[in-house]
Amino acid sequence: MTDKTKRSLPPHDDAERQDAIRAVRACNAAYTAAGRRRGVYVLTFGCQQNEADSEKLSGMAREMGYTPVDRPEDADLILVNTCAIREHAESRALATIGQYKKLRQENPELVIGVCGCLPSQEHRREELKRSYPYVTFCLDTASLYRLPTVLRYCLESHRRSLLPEDEASAGIDAGQEIPVLRTSSYRAWVSVMYGCNNFCSYCIVPHVRGRERSRPREAIVREVRELVAAGYRDITLLGQNVNSYGRGLAEPCDFATLVEELDAIPGDWWLRFMTSHPKDAGRRLIDVMAAGRHIAPAFHLPLQSGNDRVLHAMNRHYDMARYMDTVRYMREKIPDLTLTSDIIVGFPGETEAEFEDTLRALSDIRFDMIYSFIYSPRKGTPAAEMEQVPEEVQKNRFARMLELQNGVSMEKNQPLVGKTLRVLCDGVSKSNADLWTGRTAGNKSVFFPGSPDTTPVGQFIPVRIERAAPFALYGKAENPADIL
Repeated sequence: MTDKTKRSLPPHDDAERQDAIRAVRACNAAYTAAGRRRGVYVLTFGCQQNEADSEKLSGMAREMGYTPVDRPEDADLILVNTCAIREHAESRALATIGQYKKLRQENPELVIGVCGCLPSQEHRREELKRSYPYVTFCLDTASLYRLPTVLRYCLESHRRSLLPEDEASAGIDAGQEIPVLRTSSYRAWVSVMYGCNNFCSYCIVPHVRGRERSRPREAIVREVRELVAAGYRDITLLGQNVNSYGRGLAEPCDFATLVEELDAIPGDWWLRFMTSHPKDAGRRLIDVMAAGRHIAPAFHLPLQSGNDRVLHAMNRHYDMARYMDTVRYMREKIPDLTLTSDIIVGFPGETEAEFEDTLRALSDIRFDMIYSFIYSPRKGTPAAEMEQVPEEVQKNRFARMLELQNGVSMEKNQPLVGKTLRVLCDGVSKSNADLWTGRTAGNKSVFFPGSPDTTPVGQFIPVRIERAAPFALYGKAENPADIL
């Protein structure tokens, strides 16, 4: 590819997209006829929404005649789907992209695409343009569906396409259906909406994913029906704030109504969703969960801070009293609920007393688990311009919070010892080859000795819990015929 950068994206209406798919597929077919299939390697950084987006990228690549490969060295097309939620995530992605320079030197025909949240930011696009000349093209989160047209342009013109500022975040149509190549045959992500309107002061997501757009209800119901019919056991609905689902749809439908309709689909499966915003997590959704047949008793409700002033500075639009009222109602209606949360430590201006309010909240609420982060400034967000908490103070507070939460998580898991839980088997553990792993309806990790005969992957099995740890349970698989 030359260093000349394209100044406008290729056409993106469906006819042009289909024409591009045929053109790239014909090019790849010529390689196949010569005895070599062209491979695609997709690497994902970040959240579950990014994982779902990567399955769409893989689906489009397969539609164009690429074969998935497990190593970048074997690929003719490398797609790096990036995250920008924290500085560390961006640095990891850029470091990995830097390693592909050698592969490009060894294979001048290699095409490298950087997708997702990182190139959705102007300063990162400019960095990729200037410092990573071997990157062929960029696609922001709103333009992933343009992969066929952008790829065709780059292959035929031998030029780069780095998504100029005036073309960025053009806005994917939430009704645009894109082929999906799922990485699992029994767990599935289903996006119900894209974007975010909340603009928390620390968060880059609304800036890189755009405003909220909901998928049509009938498209979601159809997709979930097809997944259940295909034998999928664990289906998670995704959105930056699923509680905002339905706004702007021609046919009114709120999230609770959507979940209720999906729950009516017959079969042996679990339904989950994430993420909910505390300001929008209403009682109707909780009531639907409590009455559901397939809805997993698990709720992820990000708290972020236990102090009202900090919550206001974060632009979260709720206070601790409102949050606690929601938690009380959840536990009243769903006694076996697994409740998890997100916590940010060291938000700009956070005092020691305000941090201690967060510790007190963790002690009072007693989450099963938290996903905790040291605050990371994001360029272009209001919090990045606020007075920062010193790094050593952040690290000290982070360690104290983890110590507290580890104790709470252990106390939450200990009563499960001696019980037999229904577990969806994932197969051999990635962290310990001597054990198999799976997850409960509450999304708790369980480890146990297994084998293909007694603990089939993708099936529900009974596991008797013998030992608890803060973030996992350990047990022994029982006779699958005994499961209810």
